[in-house]
Amino acid sequence: MKIGVQTKNVVKDSCPLEGFTMLKQVGFSCCDFSLDVYLKNFNVYQNRINDFFSAPLDEMKEYFAPHKQAAQTAGIAISQMHMPYPNYVPGGTDELNEYLRSVVAPKSMEICAFLECPYIVVHGFKLSHYLGSEKAEWEKTSEFLDSIAPAAKKYGITICIENLYTGLGGHIVEGPCCDASKASKRIDEFNERYGAQVLGFCFDTGHANLVGLDFENFITTLGPRLKVLHIHDNDGISDLHQIPFTFTRTRENTSSTDWDGFVKGLKGIGYKGVLSFETAPVLTAFPNVMKADVLGFIANIGRYFTGILL
Repeated sequence: MKIGVQTKNVVKDSCPLEGFTMLKQVGFSCCDFSLDVYLKNFNVYQNRINDFFSAPLDEMKEYFAPHKQAAQTAGIAISQMHMPYPNYVPGGTDELNEYLRSVVAPKSMEICAFLECPYIVVHGFKLSHYLGSEKAEWEKTSEFLDSIAPAAKKYGITICIENLYTGLGGHIVEGPCCDASKASKRIDEFNERYGAQVLGFCFDTGHANLVGLDFENFITTLGPRLKVLHIHDNDGISDLHQIPFTFTRTRENTSSTDWDGFVKGLKGIGYKGVLSFETAPVLTAFPNVMKADVLGFIANIGRYFTGILL
C-alpha cells in the first residue's frame, strides 16, 4: 500500500527536485500536489484574486513542467491534488464566482491532466444556510461538477468530493457531503450519466472528527466509491491538520480521533488506494532542520496503518 503527503511546505517552485527527493528519502512514494496554494482560500473569501490562473494554459504547463520532471526523477507519483477552494463564495461578486467557475476550475483540470494525476479533490458549495436546504445546496454543487465532468471523462480523472464542516452561530456543524448514503447515491448517478468514473469520494478524517461522524460506518457505506484520503488529526474543536494520534480525550491517552474505526472501515472495504496525509501545517510548527524527521515520522505512521490493513 502506497503512502503520500502534501507537497505544501516541502516542494518549492525554485527547486522542486529537492523537495520531491526529500519525500522519497523519508519513505513516501506518492504526493498530494497542493495546487490550492497558488490561489489561497482566505484571499478568495475576501474577493482578492491573484493572476496566477489568468496565465495562458501553455505558460502554466511550462511553469509546472519542472515539478512533473522532478517528481518522476525522484520516484514520487502525483497520486492526487486539491483544486483551489472555495469554488463559490456566498455573497461574492458575480465576477469572482464566474472566474472561479470558468477559469480556475477548468485550468485546474488541465493541470491535473498535465501532471498525470488521476484524482482531484474539490469542495462542495457551503450553501444550505443560504438556500434553505441541503438538497438545494447539492443542486448548485452538481451544476459546478457538471461543468468539469466532461474534462474528467476526457482525461480519465476522477473528481472527488469530500466531507466538510461549516460554521453556524459560532458552532462547527456538518457541511456538504456528510451523509455517506446520499453521497454514494449521487456519485453513482453522476457516473451512470457520464458512463465513466468521473466522480468519487475523499474521506477527510479531521473533518469527520470535528462533526462526530462514525468513521467505520461512513467508510463502509462509501465502499468502492472511496478513492482518496485526507488523513490528519485535531482536538475535536478546530481543524488543525496535525499528526495522527496527537490528541487525546483523557490523560489515559484515549485518542480524540477514531483511528480504530478508520482502519476497520478501510480494511472492511478492501481499500487499496494511497494512505495520503494532509498534515502540511505540522511542518511549520517544528524547526526547519527537523522537517525530514517530522516527515519520516508521518511516513512511519503510514507504514503502521499499512501493516494493519494488509
